[in-house]
Order: sequence, then structure tokens, then C-alpha cells
Amino acid sequence: MLKLETRTSRRGERLRTFYHFMMTYRGKVDPDEESKLADWMFKDHSFPKQSRSYEEISRYLEWNTPFPSALQVFDQLWDRYESEE
Repeated sequence: MLKLETRTSRRGERLRTFYHFMMTYRGKVDPDEESKLADWMFKDHSFPKQSRSYEEISRYLEWNTPFPSALQVFDQLWDRYESEE
């Protein structure tokens, strides 16, 4: 997988949003749950694309879940996002 350079701000915050991180999972020929979530996020115009907040994204998914296991998939991917970013 291609690792995009991630820069941090002067305060040490991540500059790449979770949405941007998720776009690396989009468009699989044989979709898995991770790519389904990424594709859904891409198509959902109301998704908080600029957010870096677990609480904000989690709350959004609780109200707008695209499939039953989406919150579990999100939690796994959030852990990966935190470790890679």
C-alpha cells in the first residue's frame, strides 16, 4: 500500500483527516467492509470530511450507519489511523 507523507502542524496535530486516510481503501474490485465504508464516505456529501475527531465521526456514523458492522469497522480503522498518522 502506498504510504502518503503525513505532515503535522506546529502544534503536532495530524494534517491528514480521517476521510483522507480512508480514501486509500476505496475502489476495490472485490470490496471488503473497509472499502465499503470508504466508498460510502466518499458518496455521502454530509460526512464530516474535514474532521480529525473520533467523537464527531463516531456520532455521525451512529446516526447514519451504512451497514450493521460499520461502527466496528470504523473503530478498527480509527486505531490504524492513529498508529499510522
